[in-house]
Amino acid sequence: MNSIRAAVPHEDLAAPQDQSWRRACLVAGVGLLLMAALAAFAIPVAVDGPVTPGDATQTARNLADSKGVFRLGIVSLILVAALDVVVAWALYTALRPVSTALSMLAALFRLAYAGVFLVAVAQLAGVLRLLDDGAPAAFGADQRDAQVLLEVGAFHDIWDIGLFLFGLHLLVVGVLAFRSGFVPRFLAVLVAVAGFGYAFDSLAAVLSGGSLPKIGGFTFVGEFLLAIWLVAGPGRPGRKQSRHLTR
Repeated sequence: MNSIRAAVPHEDLAAPQDQSWRRACLVAGVGLLLMAALAAFAIPVAVDGPVTPGDATQTARNLADSKGVFRLGIVSLILVAALDVVVAWALYTALRPVSTALSMLAALFRLAYAGVFLVAVAQLAGVLRLLDDGAPAAFGADQRDAQVLLEVGAFHDIWDIGLFLFGLHLLVVGVLAFRSGFVPRFLAVLVAVAGFGYAFDSLAAVLSGGSLPKIGGFTFVGEFLLAIWLVAGPGRPGRKQSRHLTR
């Protein structure tokens, strides 16, 4: 019996690990797509939609009229931050066969970004407090409206800074993908370019005061294509990489 068992190829022993790896890829891909859908509603519709640049009074009035949508936008952004944590774990698991250390570094960058993003979202909760409570006794309605516009601006300012960490995350993911052998190299390059775009926009927002055009709106395509590839069913890693998953 032992001789027969020894004669059986051990390649099938990697199957459970391959299934775990495939599940991690699927979780990462679905998480990224869900985040994109939530953010597509929350940012341009719920948060920025009611904002009239330079007109604090009209902005406060618009937000008060669409308070329910604004609340849903905040909840959506909180869910995005939670999904960031899930995706960080899933990508770590999927890319660990390439390099455990670099995969952990990528995950830490994304977790740090999620923390900064939550701080940014907290500024929007401050807008709700101002809208719900009305103008505090310390200042009038005009000052309240100005504070509302400042809080929305603070959300974007803090988020812009956090995007530097997110850009570093994607740069490391791009490097890992390029070295992996199972991620298409053109896709790995696009992911790294997306990371560079986010990091550039973050630094440019600080150094230029927002005068430079943002490029992240064009380079983000790599992140989106990565999500599609993860969901569509990437080829499993080689046997050596599969065995590494158990370490």
